Amino acid sequence: MNTPAHLIFSAAVFARPHDRRRTLAGLAGALAPDLSLYVMAGTAIFVLGLNPGYVFGTLYFSDAWQQVFRVDNSFVIWAAGFGVAWWYGARAAMVFAASALLHLAFDLPLHHDDGRPHFWPVTDWVFESPVSYWDRAHHAGVVGPVEMGLSLFFCLILIRRFPSLRSRLLIAALAAVQLSPAFFWAWMFAGNFL
Repeated sequence: MNTPAHLIFSAAVFARPHDRRRTLAGLAGALAPDLSLYVMAGTAIFVLGLNPGYVFGTLYFSDAWQQVFRVDNSFVIWAAGFGVAWWYGARAAMVFAASALLHLAFDLPLHHDDGRPHFWPVTDWVFESPVSYWDRAHHAGVVGPVEMGLSLFFCLILIRRFPSLRSRLLIAALAAVQLSPAFFWAWMFAGNFL
């Protein structure tokens, strides 16, 4: 799934109007498994000036990048983190880890040839799903609109749940960001993959 969708789905599950700490922990946990990708790809493209096609076609699949993804996309590590948080009664840390686990639960079935080793360090096996959220050759034409529709539906629920103007503006901004990947990726890969 697109990262904004992960944030929206997680907010629908974990965010509460009068529990800012829980809400922020849920949003941070939804972002955590993708954060390394944003840092590495952003550095490669915008700081080092590398071609996005090379970054996502070569570096993404490199051993160095996959080593990072093994850690931050591991059900095993996030479940252990949840267990430690539960043991110590750290509720915000439990929400953070649970939100990251929710992120992985949606990623696992939606990546065809770009999945991650979600069960490291037990195994380096990568599930190759028959469907993809972005690859039209693997049903993205169906999955993408479903993701968009559910994201917008959850945004409506969140707008009803959070009555403050500031919260509603943030939710609307998140919905707009969820709708923008099509435009962003078309711009990013213009002349490279298209």
